Amino acid sequence: MITVLIVDDQPLQRLGFRMLLESSPDTEVVGEAQNGADAVRRAAELHPDVILMDVRMPGTDGIEATRRIVESGGRSRVLMLTTFDLDEYVHAALRAGASGFLLKDAYPEELLAGIRAVAGGDAVIAPALTRRLLDAFAHHLGGGPPAASDPRLETLTDREREILVAIGNGWTNGEIAERLVVSESTVKTHVGRVLAKIGARDRVQAVIIAYDLGLTRPH
Repeated sequence: MITVLIVDDQPLQRLGFRMLLESSPDTEVVGEAQNGADAVRRAAELHPDVILMDVRMPGTDGIEATRRIVESGGRSRVLMLTTFDLDEYVHAALRAGASGFLLKDAYPEELLAGIRAVAGGDAVIAPALTRRLLDAFAHHLGGGPPAASDPRLETLTDREREILVAIGNGWTNGEIAERLVVSESTVKTHVGRVLAKIGARDRVQAVIIAYDLGLTRPH
């Protein structure tokens, strides 16, 4: 059973999410919050698997709430919900530690699939979409030369560094396997090790780190 905390300042929106989640056999709503400050407090109390977090709320917004929740070191993963595609806040949300984002007008099955993916440790955003998203916000990213001496890179083997570059380029596991001529299960093992070594919570964060380290650049 996946436990979920719903965070939204609109009561009808929270009700809609609750009805959907309660209709699913593998999700359980453990609480609701109507603003970011309330979300931080409820997350600390309830330790939900997934937090559905609205971006725009009065007072403490979803981005700041996400940052506080992630920095607290809890196990909860944050799935941001936004009204507009490529919302100006999405990049900041990912920076804050969100495991991905969905549009509020996503189909019910897409939302449920996203919750399951985040609960399982995956990023909700497809690799290709991740690349397009970060390209759109590339001006927010550091543009310096590759950080060859960064301690996160020093822990990686040559193959693991190749994998990180591939992740940064938005390749799927299947594409990485094909290009490096290895099995997809081998790629999955490498990806897991790379995420652990660089301290990335998921694939989305790994892409951001790859950009920050100068390993990949927008086209």
